[in-house]
Amino acid sequence: MGLLSNRITKESLKPGDHIYSWRTAYVYAHHGIYVGDDKVIHFTRGRGQEVGTGTVLDYILVSSGPTRSQIPCPVCHQAEEGHGVVSSCLNCFLSGGILYRFEYSVTPALFLAKARGGTCTLAVSDKDEICVHRATYLLINGFGCYNVFKNNCEDFAIYCKTGLLVIDQGTMGQSGQAVSIIGGPLAAVLSTPLRLVTTNIYGMAATAIGVYCASRYAADIGMRRDVVKVEAEELTRRLATGGLQIVETGIATLAIPSAAIPNATTR
Repeated sequence: MGLLSNRITKESLKPGDHIYSWRTAYVYAHHGIYVGDDKVIHFTRGRGQEVGTGTVLDYILVSSGPTRSQIPCPVCHQAEEGHGVVSSCLNCFLSGGILYRFEYSVTPALFLAKARGGTCTLAVSDKDEICVHRATYLLINGFGCYNVFKNNCEDFAIYCKTGLLVIDQGTMGQSGQAVSIIGGPLAAVLSTPLRLVTTNIYGMAATAIGVYCASRYAADIGMRRDVVKVEAEELTRRLATGGLQIVETGIATLAIPSAAIPNATTR
């Protein structure tokens, strides 16, 4: 993998890898955990569509989705009809796209060099066998309700790799591509007051880029301090008993203080 691309070959895959594939027009990427035997476990709202905002963004994401074959996959076509945490073969997961591997433990310089979110993180990954266990366990027990900004496929894959959940203001979510979608307009808004000081378009652009990079860096799961480490068994137990509550908007809220969660460590 290089500075500009995380593209890999299928032959280099190993169980526990966090992989992703950009959809049509590179609007968004779909993420999952490769568990071996040509199988990928991933989180979806239904048929691989990364939707669920209730806004015009839903149309954009659906229209950018992959063109699916009319011939059912003999391996996993039944799973692809479902939603939530599903298992599919690698080809169905890629849907004709290119295979990339998400990077962990990157340096701050490399993180900022990859301007598009959803490709790497400063966070440290757990051992591959632990990642496979979490993904397999959640395939059976679920990962809560899907939400494109708060609980999406990238959130699922990052959780499987790290066991970390963001709990700031009662929300789950650590998706880099969601931060990118929000961070771009936010940077433009925050840099707007510069018009009162300068009319130099280059200065304003540089400031907007700086604000965007700073927002990505501060929001990365590897930098945030509002996270807890919760193993999959405890996570699903809390979801089942209401310790983690999924409200209508799909945002997960903690019903109890994070300090009261057994086997969880704050960072």
